[in-house]
Amino acid sequence: MPTVDVLNINGEKVGQMELSENLFAAAINEHAVYQVVKNHLANKRVGTQSAKTRAEVRGGGAKPWRQKGTGRARQGSIRAPQWKGGGVVFAPKPRDYSYTIPKKVKRLALKSVLTDKVNEGSLIVVDDIKLNEWKTKEFAKMLSALKTDKKALVVTRDHEADVVRSGRNIKNVQVAFVGTMNVYDILNHNTLVMTKGAVEKAEEVYA
Repeated sequence: MPTVDVLNINGEKVGQMELSENLFAAAINEHAVYQVVKNHLANKRVGTQSAKTRAEVRGGGAKPWRQKGTGRARQGSIRAPQWKGGGVVFAPKPRDYSYTIPKKVKRLALKSVLTDKVNEGSLIVVDDIKLNEWKTKEFAKMLSALKTDKKALVVTRDHEADVVRSGRNIKNVQVAFVGTMNVYDILNHNTLVMTKGAVEKAEEVYA
Protein backbone atom coordinates (compact mmCIF):
# COMPACT_ATOMS: atom_id res chain seq x y z
CA MET A 1 0.00 0.00 0.00
CA PRO A 2 1.62 3.32 -1.07
CA THR A 3 2.22 5.98 1.57
CA VAL A 4 2.64 9.73 1.10
CA ASP A 5 3.55 12.58 3.42
CA VAL A 6 0.77 14.98 4.40
CA LEU A 7 1.88 18.61 4.34
CA ASN A 8 0.34 21.85 5.56
CA ILE A 9 0.09 24.96 3.38
CA ASN A 10 3.55 26.03 4.58
CA GLY A 11 5.11 22.88 3.15
CA GLU A 12 5.74 21.33 6.58
CA LYS A 13 5.14 17.64 7.15
CA VAL A 14 2.26 17.05 9.56
CA GLY A 15 1.71 13.32 9.07
CA GLN A 16 1.47 10.43 6.65
CA MET A 17 -1.38 8.89 4.71
CA GLU A 18 -1.87 5.45 3.24
CA LEU A 19 -3.33 5.46 -0.25
CA SER A 20 -5.72 2.93 -1.70
CA GLU A 21 -3.97 0.31 -3.83
CA ASN A 22 -7.01 0.11 -6.10
CA LEU A 23 -6.73 3.79 -7.03
CA PHE A 24 -3.12 4.83 -6.51
CA ALA A 25 -1.26 1.56 -7.15
CA ALA A 26 -3.22 0.09 -10.04
CA ALA A 27 -1.88 -1.48 -13.22
CA ILE A 28 -1.25 1.27 -15.77
CA ASN A 29 -3.25 0.86 -18.97
CA GLU A 30 -1.86 3.25 -21.58
CA HIS A 31 -4.46 2.39 -24.21
CA ALA A 32 -7.31 3.26 -21.83
CA VAL A 33 -5.62 6.60 -21.12
CA TYR A 34 -5.28 7.22 -24.88
CA GLN A 35 -8.96 6.43 -25.46
CA VAL A 36 -10.14 8.74 -22.68
CA VAL A 37 -7.92 11.66 -23.76
CA LYS A 38 -9.04 11.26 -27.37
CA ASN A 39 -12.68 11.22 -26.23
CA HIS A 40 -12.17 14.29 -24.02
CA LEU A 41 -10.65 16.33 -26.84
CA ALA A 42 -13.33 15.21 -29.30
CA ASN A 43 -16.10 16.20 -26.89
CA LYS A 44 -14.53 19.66 -26.48
CA ARG A 45 -14.65 20.36 -30.22
CA VAL A 46 -17.23 22.99 -31.09
CA GLY A 47 -17.73 21.72 -34.64
CA THR A 48 -19.08 25.04 -35.97
CA GLN A 49 -16.76 25.33 -38.99
CA SER A 50 -18.65 25.94 -42.21
CA ALA A 51 -17.95 26.75 -45.87
CA LYS A 52 -20.20 27.06 -48.89
CA THR A 53 -20.53 24.51 -51.65
CA ARG A 54 -21.00 25.61 -55.26
CA ALA A 55 -24.75 25.34 -54.75
CA GLU A 56 -24.68 27.88 -51.92
CA VAL A 57 -22.39 30.55 -53.40
CA ARG A 58 -24.31 33.54 -54.75
CA GLY A 59 -24.26 34.01 -58.55
CA GLY A 60 -22.94 31.80 -61.31
CA GLY A 61 -26.29 31.12 -62.90
CA ALA A 62 -25.25 31.98 -66.46
CA LYS A 63 -22.92 29.84 -68.51
CA PRO A 64 -19.61 31.83 -68.87
CA TRP A 65 -19.26 31.10 -72.59
CA ARG A 66 -20.74 28.79 -75.16
CA GLN A 67 -19.94 25.13 -75.03
CA LYS A 68 -17.99 24.82 -78.28
CA GLY A 69 -15.95 26.90 -80.64
CA THR A 70 -14.08 29.19 -78.26
CA GLY A 71 -10.96 27.06 -77.86
CA ARG A 72 -11.30 27.22 -74.11
CA ALA A 73 -12.31 24.46 -71.75
CA ARG A 74 -16.04 24.09 -71.32
CA GLN A 75 -17.43 25.76 -68.20
CA GLY A 76 -20.90 25.68 -66.75
CA SER A 77 -20.64 28.21 -63.90
CA ILE A 78 -18.20 30.77 -62.51
CA ARG A 79 -19.01 29.41 -59.05
CA ALA A 80 -17.49 25.98 -59.77
CA PRO A 81 -14.65 25.04 -57.34
CA GLN A 82 -11.85 25.77 -59.83
CA TRP A 83 -12.92 29.41 -60.17
CA LYS A 84 -11.85 32.19 -57.81
CA GLY A 85 -14.84 32.91 -55.61
CA GLY A 86 -16.30 29.50 -56.36
CA GLY A 87 -17.67 26.96 -53.90
CA VAL A 88 -15.60 24.54 -51.84
CA VAL A 89 -15.44 20.87 -52.77
CA PHE A 90 -16.78 18.74 -49.88
CA ALA A 91 -17.20 21.90 -47.79
CA PRO A 92 -17.07 21.40 -44.00
CA LYS A 93 -20.41 21.79 -42.25
CA PRO A 94 -21.38 22.08 -38.56
CA ARG A 95 -21.28 18.68 -36.89
CA ASP A 96 -21.12 17.05 -33.48
CA TYR A 97 -17.82 15.28 -32.80
CA SER A 98 -18.74 13.98 -29.35
CA TYR A 99 -19.11 10.30 -28.55
CA THR A 100 -19.29 8.14 -25.44
CA ILE A 101 -16.97 5.52 -24.05
CA PRO A 102 -17.64 2.97 -21.28
CA LYS A 103 -17.43 4.18 -17.68
CA LYS A 104 -15.13 1.28 -16.86
CA VAL A 105 -12.60 2.56 -19.39
CA LYS A 106 -12.76 6.06 -17.88
CA ARG A 107 -12.23 4.69 -14.39
CA LEU A 108 -9.34 2.48 -15.56
CA ALA A 109 -7.68 5.49 -17.19
CA LEU A 110 -8.13 7.63 -14.05
CA LYS A 111 -6.54 4.93 -11.90
CA SER A 112 -3.66 4.71 -14.38
CA VAL A 113 -2.83 8.44 -14.33
CA LEU A 114 -3.19 8.71 -10.54
CA THR A 115 -0.86 5.74 -10.11
CA ASP A 116 1.60 7.34 -12.51
CA LYS A 117 1.60 10.56 -10.45
CA VAL A 118 2.39 8.56 -7.31
CA ASN A 119 5.17 6.65 -9.08
CA GLU A 120 6.69 9.93 -10.33
CA GLY A 121 6.49 11.54 -6.91
CA SER A 122 4.27 14.24 -8.42
CA LEU A 123 1.36 13.81 -5.98
CA ILE A 124 1.30 16.27 -3.07
CA VAL A 125 -1.25 15.77 -0.30
CA VAL A 126 -2.21 18.79 1.83
CA ASP A 127 -4.09 18.47 5.11
CA ASP A 128 -6.35 21.40 4.22
CA ILE A 129 -6.28 24.65 2.27
CA LYS A 130 -7.02 27.51 4.65
CA LEU A 131 -5.38 30.79 3.76
CA ASN A 132 -5.17 33.94 5.88
CA GLU A 133 -6.60 35.87 2.95
CA TRP A 134 -8.26 34.49 -0.15
CA LYS A 135 -5.96 36.26 -2.55
CA THR A 136 -3.93 35.13 -5.53
CA LYS A 137 -0.73 36.21 -3.78
CA GLU A 138 -1.47 33.93 -0.80
CA PHE A 139 -2.37 31.04 -3.07
CA ALA A 140 0.86 31.46 -5.04
CA LYS A 141 2.79 31.57 -1.77
CA MET A 142 1.23 28.24 -0.77
CA LEU A 143 2.18 26.62 -4.09
CA SER A 144 5.73 27.89 -3.68
CA ALA A 145 5.93 26.45 -0.15
CA LEU A 146 4.68 23.09 -1.45
CA LYS A 147 7.42 23.19 -4.14
CA THR A 148 4.98 22.48 -6.93
CA ASP A 149 5.93 22.63 -10.57
CA LYS A 150 4.86 25.63 -12.65
CA LYS A 151 1.95 23.57 -14.01
CA ALA A 152 -0.15 22.37 -11.08
CA LEU A 153 -3.64 20.95 -10.69
CA VAL A 154 -5.16 21.60 -7.26
CA VAL A 155 -8.04 19.30 -6.27
CA THR A 156 -10.32 19.87 -3.28
CA ARG A 157 -12.98 17.57 -1.82
CA ASP A 158 -15.91 19.74 -2.92
CA HIS A 159 -16.34 22.94 -4.88
CA GLU A 160 -14.82 25.78 -2.87
CA ALA A 161 -15.40 29.17 -4.45
CA ASP A 162 -12.68 30.91 -2.42
CA VAL A 163 -10.02 28.44 -3.56
CA VAL A 164 -11.13 28.77 -7.18
CA ARG A 165 -11.05 32.57 -7.06
CA SER A 166 -7.62 32.59 -5.44
CA GLY A 167 -6.04 30.28 -7.97
CA ARG A 168 -7.70 31.09 -11.26
CA ASN A 169 -5.42 34.02 -12.15
CA ILE A 170 -2.20 32.04 -11.79
CA LYS A 171 -0.83 30.94 -15.15
CA ASN A 172 -0.78 27.16 -15.73
CA VAL A 173 -2.56 26.49 -12.41
CA GLN A 174 -6.02 24.94 -12.39
CA VAL A 175 -8.36 24.32 -9.47
CA ALA A 176 -10.88 21.46 -9.55
CA PHE A 177 -12.74 19.25 -7.13
CA VAL A 178 -13.13 15.47 -7.03
CA GLY A 179 -16.28 15.50 -9.13
CA THR A 180 -14.67 17.44 -11.99
CA MET A 181 -11.08 16.19 -12.10
CA ASN A 182 -10.39 14.20 -15.26
CA VAL A 183 -7.63 12.26 -16.95
CA TYR A 184 -6.74 15.00 -19.43
CA ASP A 185 -6.27 17.69 -16.77
CA ILE A 186 -4.17 15.39 -14.59
CA LEU A 187 -1.92 14.53 -17.53
CA ASN A 188 -1.73 18.15 -18.64
CA HIS A 189 -0.26 19.31 -15.30
CA ASN A 190 3.11 18.26 -13.95
CA THR A 191 2.08 18.32 -10.28
CA LEU A 192 -1.14 17.08 -8.69
CA VAL A 193 -2.01 18.73 -5.35
CA MET A 194 -4.88 17.09 -3.47
CA THR A 195 -6.30 17.86 -0.07
CA LYS A 196 -6.55 14.96 2.36
CA GLY A 197 -10.33 15.15 2.10
CA ALA A 198 -10.13 15.01 -1.70
CA VAL A 199 -8.03 11.84 -1.56
CA GLU A 200 -10.50 10.20 0.83
CA LYS A 201 -13.47 11.12 -1.33
CA ALA A 202 -11.73 9.96 -4.52
CA GLU A 203 -11.07 6.60 -2.88
CA GLU A 204 -14.75 6.34 -1.93
CA VAL A 205 -15.99 7.26 -5.40
CA TYR A 206 -13.47 5.68 -7.77
CA ALA A 207 -11.70 2.88 -5.91
